[in-house]
Parts: sequence; structure tokens; C-alpha cells
Amino acid sequence: MMNRRRTVACAVLAAVTLGGVASIPSAHAGPSAPAPIHYMPTQANAHPSTLPVASTGVTAPTAGAAATVRGNGIDYHGGAVMTGTVKAYVIWYGAWAPASQTIVRDFLTSVGGSPYFKINTTYKNKAGVAVSGAVALGAEAVDAYSQGKTNLSDTQIKNAVQVAIGAGKLPADPNGVYFVLTSSDVTKSGFFTSYCGWHTAATIAGKDIKYSFVGDPTGPNLANCAQQTTSSPNGLPGIDAMISVLVHELEEAVTDPDLNAWYDRQGYENADKCAWTFGTTYKAANGSLANVKLGSRDYLIQRNWLNASGGKCTMTYP
Repeated sequence: MMNRRRTVACAVLAAVTLGGVASIPSAHAGPSAPAPIHYMPTQANAHPSTLPVASTGVTAPTAGAAATVRGNGIDYHGGAVMTGTVKAYVIWYGAWAPASQTIVRDFLTSVGGSPYFKINTTYKNKAGVAVSGAVALGAEAVDAYSQGKTNLSDTQIKNAVQVAIGAGKLPADPNGVYFVLTSSDVTKSGFFTSYCGWHTAATIAGKDIKYSFVGDPTGPNLANCAQQTTSSPNGLPGIDAMISVLVHELEEAVTDPDLNAWYDRQGYENADKCAWTFGTTYKAANGSLANVKLGSRDYLIQRNWLNASGGKCTMTYP
């Protein structure tokens, strides 16, 4: 059966002084179908809209799925969620500066267990076991352009994950999310023009491996994938922009890893329902905007959908 690909639905509500975007329709596969790719569109591709409201009735599920409406604006379709401590594995694809890598590492070592990431604990599997909210930085691998550096395809991103696992640089961990982070000199089909990142899953080394693409948007098209282009909390606008896209993909991966668990009647996963919205902001030490402090750093990251109390976009739970 041919894989079906769907566009990430971006919800919208204007956020403080940082504009909103609109959702783009999408489709999910049933539990037995191959996982499609779930894209997060650029701001340039979005259009003004309003935040999706909570479901009020049962929506006909995709073939093979058994939807259960929870009443919080997002529905459960019977698939797995990622429980226990989720490992975030990083594939540094291309040429990376140590300062940029440090910002990403600091984020991945501080986001787990935070009130922000605990929003995901409101999502459970069919046995009633919830996402734990625990995240740990796993192993890292360097990939010096094994798939080239120009106009990479989605398949080549998968190949990069296969190469890292096959070479023993990274373990084959079904409770991990593998991030292929491309440096700013790497071009990717659709990146900037259509989307800023995506996540999916595939059988690699005989296991269900969840993986994601997030590119460094530094360059003339930075504004398509960044809220701040001249300054940012950590002094590198492209990397700070990547952090918000990365966490969008991470929170979707833990609550809908195989794209058959949690999403609403329009196909939006939890992060989609709050994409490009940031809530209350404050000024970081360098004068840029931020909305959360994790560890020793400030960040501007998008809100996430709380699957409780009717549902809402928020930055903290409980």
C-alpha cells in the first residue's frame, strides 16, 4: 500500500505581538497502514484562521481506526503513545558549529520533566498509561553529507537514520525519536517553501523507529520558519527557531508516534493546534522575546494543546 503523506495542521490564534497562522487540512492513516509524513508548514504558507474548537460529536474515523472522542478538542484513535523516558537521538547532518550544538543539547537535557513538557502527560494509550513527560538526550552521531547537500528528499532523511543505526553510531531504540538536524548549507526539498520540519515512523533494523527532520533556517528565508530574525534569546536566530520546530515535532512524536493515536477531526496533532502561537512573552537579557526558561537558557517555543479541562493552548501543566 502506498504511503499517504499529510500536511501538518497549524492552528492559530494570534499570540501576543507575534502573528497567527492557519491550519492546513490533513489525513491520518489507520493503525495498520504505513505511517505518512506529518509536515509543519511555514508561516508563509499559512493563512489567518481561528483556533479549532473542542469536538462535540463522534467523527467518522479513518479506515482501520477506532476514534474515541475525549471532549477536549482532540480524539484518541487507538494507537500507541510513547511511555517511560523518551530518548532524543541527534544526527548532526552537515557542518555544525559547536555553539549551535550546545544550544540544542542544553534544550534537550532540560525540557524533560518541565511543566511545559508535562502537558503531554494528559495523553494516554488504550491501557490508560500516560506519556511520562520524561525526555533524555540520547547518543549523537555526525553525518558528513552521506546523502549529499542539495535538495535532499524525504527518503534521504530516512536513509541518514538507517546509516547511523546500521553503522552502530546510534542504537535501534523504539522508545527514541531520531532528529536529523541539517546545517544551514544543506537544502531540502520543500524546506522553507512548504514546511519547517516533520516527523514520521518506519521499520528500521526490524524496529518501529520514530524520526524527524528539522533544518537550520539561517539565511535569506529565515522568516519563513522563525518568529525572530534579527535577535533571539540565545543569540542565534536560526538555532532558536529550530528549537521551537524541534519541540513541536517531539511533542507530536510522543503523543502520536505512528500517526494513529491522538489527533482531532481535522487531522491536527497536539502541537498543530497551537503552532506559531506563543502566549505571554518577556524580554530576555539581550532584549529579544522569550516565553520560557529551561535550565540556564531562555527560549521562545510554541505552546502545546492540553488534553484536559476542555482543552486549550498553554505553556504549563499542571
